[in-house]
Amino acid sequence: MDYNSDKRIVMTLDAGGTNLVFTAIQGNRQIADEIALPSNGDNLDKCLSAIVEGFSKVKERLNERPAAISFAFPGPADYPDGIIGDLPNMKGFRGGVALGPFLEEKFGLPVFINNDGDLYAYGEAIAGYLPYINGLLEQARSPKRYKNLLGLTLGTGFGAGIVHDGVPHLGDNSIAGEIWLLRNKMNPAMNIEEHVSIRGVRRVYAHEAGMGFKDAPSPKDLYEICVGERDGNKAAALKAFQEMAEAAGDAISNAITLIDGLVVIGGGLSGASGVFLPQLVKEMNSYFTMPDGSPLKRLAANVYNLEDHEELSKFLKGSVRELTVYGTDKKVMYDPEMKIGVGISRIGTSRAISIGAYVFALSSLDR
Repeated sequence: MDYNSDKRIVMTLDAGGTNLVFTAIQGNRQIADEIALPSNGDNLDKCLSAIVEGFSKVKERLNERPAAISFAFPGPADYPDGIIGDLPNMKGFRGGVALGPFLEEKFGLPVFINNDGDLYAYGEAIAGYLPYINGLLEQARSPKRYKNLLGLTLGTGFGAGIVHDGVPHLGDNSIAGEIWLLRNKMNPAMNIEEHVSIRGVRRVYAHEAGMGFKDAPSPKDLYEICVGERDGNKAAALKAFQEMAEAAGDAISNAITLIDGLVVIGGGLSGASGVFLPQLVKEMNSYFTMPDGSPLKRLAANVYNLEDHEELSKFLKGSVRELTVYGTDKKVMYDPEMKIGVGISRIGTSRAISIGAYVFALSSLDR
């Protein structure tokens, strides 16, 4: 369905360890000014009071009754039943909190809660990168269209969401897409998030520059050092992003092998994509070494950096050829090349999550 023209309203929340940000969505567009309140995650009573207050204030600003509440909330959680587990960064949620049923009682509305990575990927599939690339393929008269997507967020942590044939894949335990727990190529005793995160980039820079971790600049500053906009240890900054790209490329290759779809990257670190994305794609196009010393391509598909104009053109053009259907005069178009594209979000992480939350709620109601 086309939810761009849907008149139903859904109230949403961006929940973090520091702040709770509330708004409302209609027709995939934000229609209410954001309301921010402290999360007070270490105090359950204060946190729940803030959540009720935030949604109440949004509801007061609406001209009609909302159809649902839908939002992302940290896990672990039983998302289908709306139960939040023992959150590491919001210690008030211990022993299990039935947040969804609590809000349903307060507002008399259906409540849908999901992981932010899942909603991010769903938003990109509905109104972001997936339709963007499919639109370019259509303009290029390519027969290829994509229905599967791996959405990644690079920032404080390394998150992921999976969309299969237009439907978010959540898993039986609400933990599909936990890419942060893949093995770290750069240090196999660690998980991947220790390299693919803000702290990972800063840690490598601090080591290479011979300074303490607390003194390491932010990734934004490191990016500016890389491109010559700020003074600093350029070699160390480039090394930090290079290691992150190699580690991320390895993890993404493992994930996309099982998913086979487009890859879109969002989150705070995506702003430095001009520095790390070429290396990330290079890692995905790398080779294994067989016992006899011969190379074996890492992935069955060719991987393209869709932020590079030349690579994007090759991706859109493909290897299309015309085939004649045997025994007839009928012609069909065929592209034998298996290819995966990697690009950066066009709509931004927050908007993608909001759209994902909106459409997830309405599609659930429609079912």
